[in-house]
Amino acid sequence: MKWTACPVGPIQANCYVLEDEQTKEAIIIDPGSEMDTIHSVIDKKKLRPLAVLLTHAHFDHIGALEPVRDHWKIPAYLHQNEADWLQDPNKNGSALFSMVEAFHDRPAEHLLSHEQSLEIGPFSFEVLETPGHSPGGVSYYFKSTNVVFCGDALFNGSIGRTDGFGGDRVQLIQSITEKLLTLPAETVVCPGHGFTTTIGHELETNPFLI
Repeated sequence: MKWTACPVGPIQANCYVLEDEQTKEAIIIDPGSEMDTIHSVIDKKKLRPLAVLLTHAHFDHIGALEPVRDHWKIPAYLHQNEADWLQDPNKNGSALFSMVEAFHDRPAEHLLSHEQSLEIGPFSFEVLETPGHSPGGVSYYFKSTNVVFCGDALFNGSIGRTDGFGGDRVQLIQSITEKLLTLPAETVVCPGHGFTTTIGHELETNPFLI
């Protein structure tokens, strides 16, 4: 599996396009904005998207969700604790930022209710519940390729904000400590903003976790 990071939108949220090199099938994680950018990556690589995985439902991670779902006719996965956030601009935050429109998206086709293993086409991965930045935050761990896509839970040298709707700093630290820092040290961390890092690097240097 390979992945491409696409920083999109006014605050440069990372959208990730995962691709299976043999089948050319793909998964899109957090299509935050700029459908044209996402479409360009998919088209250039001649990929066939199968699904959208949402790490959480904040506006900067869902801005292109509707055009992505409509264009490729694919379902979205979201934790049930944020089941109504796609339709509620106060919860997804789009009502609070004048630089974006208020999002009233249709519900996700698949709601995640617990930690589990999932298979979508050739992709096999673990769903880890990592709330704190938001109540339904999840991380997607691909053991075979040593990478975790953790949304806004853990960053390179930092952690997610918890001052938004449903945020809980104590819960976030617990999620990071129990679900992410227990992964192998060499695991690549692909965050919702900024640059990649590794679990080992964050264990040694992240000032919020030392």
